[in-house]
Amino acid sequence: MWDVIIIGAGASGLMCAIEAGKRGRKVLVVDHAKRAGQKIIMSGGGRCNFTNLYVEPANFLCDNPHFVKSALSRYTQWDFIAMVDKHNISWHERDHGQLFCDDSAKQIIGMLLDEAKSAGVTVQLQCEIFSQQQIADNHFSVQTKMGNYETKSLVVATGGLSLPKMGATPLAYKIADHYQLPVKATRAGLVPFTLHQAQKEKFADLSGISFPATASCEIKVGKKTKQISFNEALLFTHRGLSGPVILQISNYWQAGEALTLDLLPKLDLLQELLITQKNRPELGLKTLLSHQLPKRVVECLLESAEIISVPLKQYNEKQLQQVADLFHRWSPAINGTEGYRTAEVTLGGIDTDVISSQTMQCKSVAGLYFVGEALDVTGWLGGFNFAWAWSSGWAAGQVA
Repeated sequence: MWDVIIIGAGASGLMCAIEAGKRGRKVLVVDHAKRAGQKIIMSGGGRCNFTNLYVEPANFLCDNPHFVKSALSRYTQWDFIAMVDKHNISWHERDHGQLFCDDSAKQIIGMLLDEAKSAGVTVQLQCEIFSQQQIADNHFSVQTKMGNYETKSLVVATGGLSLPKMGATPLAYKIADHYQLPVKATRAGLVPFTLHQAQKEKFADLSGISFPATASCEIKVGKKTKQISFNEALLFTHRGLSGPVILQISNYWQAGEALTLDLLPKLDLLQELLITQKNRPELGLKTLLSHQLPKRVVECLLESAEIISVPLKQYNEKQLQQVADLFHRWSPAINGTEGYRTAEVTLGGIDTDVISSQTMQCKSVAGLYFVGEALDVTGWLGGFNFAWAWSSGWAAGQVA
């Protein structure tokens, strides 16, 4: 008999275990993986983007935007940074307040496991979960490969469907279905885009090229429509488009909708073309554009729009406007996303309307908790999903 059983030895699960253990609870963490925190280890290129200096509720997608406020305000990025500092893990800040380990993501795993050990937590890995059921209020039975356990509190911290090769499963949604809890439709988030075949072939040679760009799409807010934009690096791949700006906008883009890319966000290209046409009329269009963007990108875009490069003096203003529109409002032929295989997160999940924002406990099933990515909460790229894992895990750990 355990006080708390946590299914999932990832970020939110370990944080919950630490906090529950500190309260003197007898805590067992079970996970089918060989190692704890698989996604932590591979995150941030192996250095773990463990949080962000500027965590705000606006950085999260959730059908109930108020849901994240309580947990985020009670366990903040500064609280987690204090834990990192206590363990003498050196870190650095990158663009947009993103914090990374100087050395390795394994240090974060080591820190969490050390904290869990100090709190008396038992972690059982390579422990496949066969089934679970509620015996009575605050009393659950969990059947696993290692044996059958009973617990007063059951915490589901199994994440979403992203990166199946890292062990992702739909277990959280199956458990929700068992208790007749609603689950918001899921899809891949923070994920690269693929292009339609014809455009994919045209731009295949650009694979590996990266530069700053602004990505925009239309989103619905209630009955109104508004535009959302991100300004970060764009990366061409052999399948299509990636880079931070694409991963960010992928959380908002819906299949069949237009995506607009400004490839020269810091330049008024039309004015640049008109001024240069006046001062250097013999300069070729491609030459001028290649001062601003990689030459191969310029050539591919001009060719795709059937614009021939000649000296600037040969263009009228309408034609120059067409060139400016091409580079400021390029709308690539998006085929879809690369899916869960490469997605960093899963959009959608357990409907937060049936979960307490204070405790992460299910409102209709006493003793059942959901934390982290299993819920319908998705953060932006840049450490926000870890911030939610720490905060939601902490919140559940105060009461489970």
